[in-house]
Amino acid sequence: MQQPKHVLVVSCLIRNDQEEILLVRHHIRGWELPQGRVEEREALVYALSREVLEETGVTICNPKPAVVWSKVSEPSSLIFCFTARYSSGELTPSEETPEVEWCAADSVLQRVSHPVNRDRIIALLKHNGSVQMRSYATGPYRVLS
Repeated sequence: MQQPKHVLVVSCLIRNDQEEILLVRHHIRGWELPQGRVEEREALVYALSREVLEETGVTICNPKPAVVWSKVSEPSSLIFCFTARYSSGELTPSEETPEVEWCAADSVLQRVSHPVNRDRIIALLKHNGSVQMRSYATGPYRVLS
């Protein structure tokens, strides 16, 4: 029997001292939270810090797991969403993220148009301290739980 394969992804809602939220603009998906794939044999928190630094130029502190999304359609994925605080660094765009900005919390959802990313942000904004589990499918996009 073949072992199941999932893509592992980390994502993070990062706030600064003014309670603004860090957004990046992806070439295809538009504005979203920093996110990326976990490399083989890489710890989740290390992957999270690496992806945030690569995409934004900043470091984070106090990452806390908040929501785990299970994408059940192909390619299947597990998306580990964290909350964290800005620690240091200057906003620096990357090849993958040509724009990086701090955004007022009350206008974040107006900037994010991709439905998957909107639902991830909504779940993170509603985070009450306990880890939530959610699942979704694409083709068409729908939240399952």
